[in-house]
Amino acid sequence: METINNAKDVKNQYATSGNLNTRISIHDKYSTNKQGFSNFIVSNYKIEEGMKVLELGCGTGSMWKGHEDLIKKCLKIVLSDFSEGMVDTIRDNIGEADNIEYKAIDIQNIPYEDDTFDIVIANMMLYHVPDRNKGLSEVKRVLKNGGLFYSATYGEHGIIEYLSKVLGKYGVEDTVDKSFTLQNGGETLSKFFGEVTKVNYEDSLAVTNLDDIVDYIYSLSNMTSLESIPRDEIKDALAKHMKDGILNVPKEYGLFISVSI
Repeated sequence: METINNAKDVKNQYATSGNLNTRISIHDKYSTNKQGFSNFIVSNYKIEEGMKVLELGCGTGSMWKGHEDLIKKCLKIVLSDFSEGMVDTIRDNIGEADNIEYKAIDIQNIPYEDDTFDIVIANMMLYHVPDRNKGLSEVKRVLKNGGLFYSATYGEHGIIEYLSKVLGKYGVEDTVDKSFTLQNGGETLSKFFGEVTKVNYEDSLAVTNLDDIVDYIYSLSNMTSLESIPRDEIKDALAKHMKDGILNVPKEYGLFISVSI
């Protein structure tokens, strides 16, 4: 079975943008909070003119689409990911500019000097990091004094917990690594940073087409027990939990904002 914080598995899981796009699309289609989690995250960024910004684990880079004004404010912005394949996707989505650098970076070994960046961003990825303490030490090292570190993550009572209950008879378990969640991430961050603030994002999924949630399930690395189960059987199991044609799935996401001292 794949593990969420095994470096080889993570690189395979995100080698291309296919699985990630599947997971993003279900949120785009069915989230009840129409602000959108990406817009919520970006709305919390305090990017000022002339800042240097580093994003680690940038994914497809889609979060920056429509926010070219923020990119233009940056003296330099480094958009990076652990996967070289994903870096190519980011470049294709965002395009070239004099102040943008694209780079494959491991958070555990950030190739920049001390006190380089005003802002570092690592959204929805710290639970992947094998040596999180080393990664956060690296973030603190490259951040300027007073710099901001943004790290979005999930809570312990969201989509995967729900699916493990609904599909438990098929061997589905909640195997998500809970070492960096909304419940305990603040304690971890406080070992490295000064003020740590948690901002919750209220949301859920209201799914009307079960094929979409099944596609989402198959994109997850911890659902391998379903590979031998007919797709229609999974849909039938989910359908039993629909009310008025809607499958209501809880979500639990939020953002930590940490200050470097």
